[in-house]
Amino acid sequence: MPDYDVISTTEGLDAAAAVLAAGTGPIAVDVERASGFRYSQRAYLVQVFRRDAGVFLFDPPALPDASVLQAALDDEWVLHAASQDLPSLREWGLVPQRIFDTELAARLLGHERVGLGAIVEETLGITLAKAHSADDWSTRPLPQSWLEYAALDVLHLVDVRDILVDELAAQGKTELAAEEFDAVLHREPKPVRADPWRRLSGLHTLRGRRNLAIARALWIAREEYAQQQDVSPGRLVPDRSLVAAIQANPATKRALAEVKEFTGRASRTQLDRWWDAIERGRADTDLPPDRIPGDTLPPPRAWADRAPEADARLKAARPVIEERASSLGMPTENLLTPELLRRLAWEPPVPADADHIAAALAAGGARRWQIAQTAQLIAEAFVVSAQNPAEPAEPAS
Repeated sequence: MPDYDVISTTEGLDAAAAVLAAGTGPIAVDVERASGFRYSQRAYLVQVFRRDAGVFLFDPPALPDASVLQAALDDEWVLHAASQDLPSLREWGLVPQRIFDTELAARLLGHERVGLGAIVEETLGITLAKAHSADDWSTRPLPQSWLEYAALDVLHLVDVRDILVDELAAQGKTELAAEEFDAVLHREPKPVRADPWRRLSGLHTLRGRRNLAIARALWIAREEYAQQQDVSPGRLVPDRSLVAAIQANPATKRALAEVKEFTGRASRTQLDRWWDAIERGRADTDLPPDRIPGDTLPPPRAWADRAPEADARLKAARPVIEERASSLGMPTENLLTPELLRRLAWEPPVPADADHIAAALAAGGARRWQIAQTAQLIAEAFVVSAQNPAEPAEPAS
């Protein structure tokens, strides 16, 4: 295995871009982040491979302008689990025109294991070491063993892509795969939650709006400090520690310091910060509601009592979608997401014929091939559910 250098200068970037531009065929791209260590999801290493060019490793924090590399990568990009890497690549200024996602292709083809190592082994007979994926890639300098691992993530990816292309053609799935890849490439980011502090793990154990106000203040204080330090918030003070501090209801800053469950590397060094947040939460007059209204559907197990007609529609449609997915040799969720099917069953269009269901599926983000495979099936299942309504649930004894 050759030694790999990380390109961190403009001169090195220009030279690498020229070599890659002269290469041939698709370009394999991968990203290493520092999730769980850093606040941001920025790329800390970008790996690129192209035939007749080789592997190049780039240091994005040291190279703020990636435009010369963007211009060089003028063919299809091959990524594994592209939705994970595209945001970090865009942040650095790299945006592909088209992609081939080897993980998504493997799912559509019905492969049982779709991790990169499993797909490389299954298609090429090459075993990749499972190491360093969860390491802190913001480390500098990066150890050579880590760089070897990173290089292998792209070295075989184009060969894997070629085999999967043939498999897609053999199964008649070339066009539908292209639709899926394009959907991943152009998918809009999820909107920011109105109350992101409600993601705090353990929040459900807190009682009362005042405690929620304190939780909000602590969460905001931790986010601000984590962003300043570019450190993952949970490494400063874990969620469970913030919740424990609220439950302990300390009367003084010293009492907060004595809460043994209040742990984390910044729990004591930033004690003033956390105590100030607690006091702000206690004094806040704008108390948050216990719950915020949303468009989340009730869990299906509750439908029989709350919405028996919707329950009947879901129970009629779900097995026929599962059967069609099985006949296509792919997971059900790749044919149609369970969430989209539930929403259709909960509130079907009127009339619930194939055309109106097709329009509802399209509005929900389904691709053309998915609509073609499922709209008529769902319409027929809804008719069956109306003809054979579900039995009312037995009252609890």
